[in-house]
Amino acid sequence: MEFRKQSVLLGNASLVAAIQRIADVCLIVTSLSVVCFFEQRKWLLSHWVMVLVAIVIFQLVAEATDFYRSWRGVPVAKEIKNAIILITCTLCCSLLILLLFVEFSRPDIVFIAKWYISLCISISVFRFCLRNAVGYLRGKGYNKKNAAIVGKTSVGTYLGEQLILSPWLGISVVGYYDDNETGFVEIDNEKIPVLGELEQLVNDAKGGKIDRIYITLPMCHEKRIRELITELSDTTCSVLFVPDIFTFNLLHSRSFEINGIPLISIFDTPMVGSNVFIKRIEDIILSSIILLLISPILCMIALAVKFTSSGPIIFKQNRYGIDGREINVWKFRSMNVMENGGSVSQAKKGDKRFTPIGAFLRQTSLDELPQFINVLKGDMSIVGPRPHAVAHNEQYRKIIKGYMLRHKVKPGITGLAQVNGWRGETDTLEKMEKRIEYDLEYIRTWSLWLDFKIVFFTIFKGFINKNAY
Repeated sequence: MEFRKQSVLLGNASLVAAIQRIADVCLIVTSLSVVCFFEQRKWLLSHWVMVLVAIVIFQLVAEATDFYRSWRGVPVAKEIKNAIILITCTLCCSLLILLLFVEFSRPDIVFIAKWYISLCISISVFRFCLRNAVGYLRGKGYNKKNAAIVGKTSVGTYLGEQLILSPWLGISVVGYYDDNETGFVEIDNEKIPVLGELEQLVNDAKGGKIDRIYITLPMCHEKRIRELITELSDTTCSVLFVPDIFTFNLLHSRSFEINGIPLISIFDTPMVGSNVFIKRIEDIILSSIILLLISPILCMIALAVKFTSSGPIIFKQNRYGIDGREINVWKFRSMNVMENGGSVSQAKKGDKRFTPIGAFLRQTSLDELPQFINVLKGDMSIVGPRPHAVAHNEQYRKIIKGYMLRHKVKPGITGLAQVNGWRGETDTLEKMEKRIEYDLEYIRTWSLWLDFKIVFFTIFKGFINKNAY
């Protein structure tokens, strides 16, 4: 079984993230003040407005893109690249907001560009220095802890890999302990030995050889885990239990608590908190701009549909939206029939139901353009799993595991499955399964940056496709 790499909570990482958040806010203000100083400008109320808007947007976008996650094992160049992308999005959105909603004079582009360059340099330098400083201190042994992992399991192997690839955490993996396994675990060309059975672990812990113990045994070994925890209570080790939740096919898993009760979500949506706001702003801005640009095309297609066949211009089909609620999805009518009941036949190559221009509209995806109105209404998103007819939903939910989980987000005009070639007729179960696989992967890994990449690739390979008819 493939072990999905989900985040394992590590306390030290939260402290570093807090330092980074505070530093980023300070650098946004400092970088603008430095530009003002060198240009001999007075610090005005407009500058305060600029930095406050930038700070809010920066933190919102950072939250939506999971910028303050642990960058363990990731090259510092990639971290800096993501920081620059975040800064670019922040200043663009801030400038747009200031122009639209605030009485703001015409911006000095050169001044903004200097602020942008100053901010990119300062945050990049800070991230580079912080990463290396923490790594250096940990490498010198400051506050370094020796850790043991209980269980030569997939979870234990992954945890060991992450600890080894994150020397800045100051946690050194001395080895594994397991009643039924021997040998070693090879991680990043390093062999971590299995030091013995669990009784040996207790002896080593009492002898002061270990500071932290991570228990990664499967939950079915509850009795052995209880016995081990009881024995370890006679030591001074920090004992941490890593639940084997990865045996489930997690969908955007996260941890939280209710009145001190720890909870871990198995199936959840990424659209919570600030993510809802970010996603909606993205949809409103993009759909408004696109509708404005394509309005002449919409008018021409509407006239063509009207004069080449009898019937309405727009076909509204019942589909499932977020949380499985039914919505009416708008499309230019491309067929002489309007199937919308309990049985809907998918369009096929050479389908005789097409209107004179129907096949062309389907192949070029021009029939989908009215769905930008659905996006503006809030029924759909620009990016998300493509909505299927209700009849197809009821058919496939019975035979494809996890099918209905695709409705944890709003359906989209384009999606991860579409830009990877899985669009058009799903005449085999395998094709629909691949589409669902990509839909769930999109929900599992959603970020604002992922949406932008999907929109970009849709322009080049998402609209016209050999499978579309």
